[in-house]
Amino acid sequence: MSAVTEAPARTPRQVVGAYVALTKPRVIELLLITTIPAMLLAARGLPPLWLIACTLAGGTLAAGSANALNCYVDADIDSVMKRTGARPLAKNAIPPRNALIFGIVLGLVSFAFLWLTTNLMSAVFAVATILFYIFVYTLVLKRRTSQNIIWGGMAGCMPVIIGWSAVTGTVGWPALVMFGVIFFWTPPHTWALAMKFKEDYARAGVPMLPVVATAQQVTRQIVIYSWITVVCTLLLAPVTSWIYVAVAAVSGVWFAVVAHRLHNVVRKGGTTNTMPFFHLSNLYLMLVFCGLAVDAVVGLPALGLPFLS
Repeated sequence: MSAVTEAPARTPRQVVGAYVALTKPRVIELLLITTIPAMLLAARGLPPLWLIACTLAGGTLAAGSANALNCYVDADIDSVMKRTGARPLAKNAIPPRNALIFGIVLGLVSFAFLWLTTNLMSAVFAVATILFYIFVYTLVLKRRTSQNIIWGGMAGCMPVIIGWSAVTGTVGWPALVMFGVIFFWTPPHTWALAMKFKEDYARAGVPMLPVVATAQQVTRQIVIYSWITVVCTLLLAPVTSWIYVAVAAVSGVWFAVVAHRLHNVVRKGGTTNTMPFFHLSNLYLMLVFCGLAVDAVVGLPALGLPFLS
């Protein structure tokens, strides 16, 4: 019988840091960036600050729950991937059972908190997101299909739905368009990263698209999804002014052009460095949603284009 390796003693600060790391704070930041603009657009201005704060707090708890449970389920593959080797469970910094309980408790608290401070609809959406991320994406899709991130990425689209419903108690069509923007943006963003860590995913047995397809095929898909994302952002024109449309159009063309450049380099057999596009995709999404936030607060007349109404 092999000896069990015990984790070294850790200070309280290190333990707290490990639990925080379980929630993947950097991922949560991106989710919150999309929540606030959705709330501003839903309110056609600035909703009560307490509502924004409560929605962000509840959303943070829900996202932290999903990420912690994801770390629990994926502990085996995280430990063999260089990109994820520093995560708490991969380093044996937290007992798996504790991580599981921590994730479940965060989810329950997020539901109760959102129900009490916003409404039941937002609370239900938050829990549904957690369940989808764990049971559909992590347990079913991630290790079985190269389409994993396309459908699994739906969990990352839900903050705009939660933000909109927190303000209005409903889900309007602009919220669904914002959902679509993030849905179509997620694959090129993730595939760019996956191309960088292709060997990592292959070693872990995760069939991300760059593992099972050629670089040229992957970058072609990146171009297609990038253009669909740009078109989707412009569907918000009827409820926004020229400020948002200008930001979405200019940043969108920039985003798509860089995607084309990446594909052309790969097609011509050049050295592939996908990380600039990965970082650009983060900046692009931030610009689009910041433009949306500014537009909603400024409150200029919406374009209301007849052919998109």
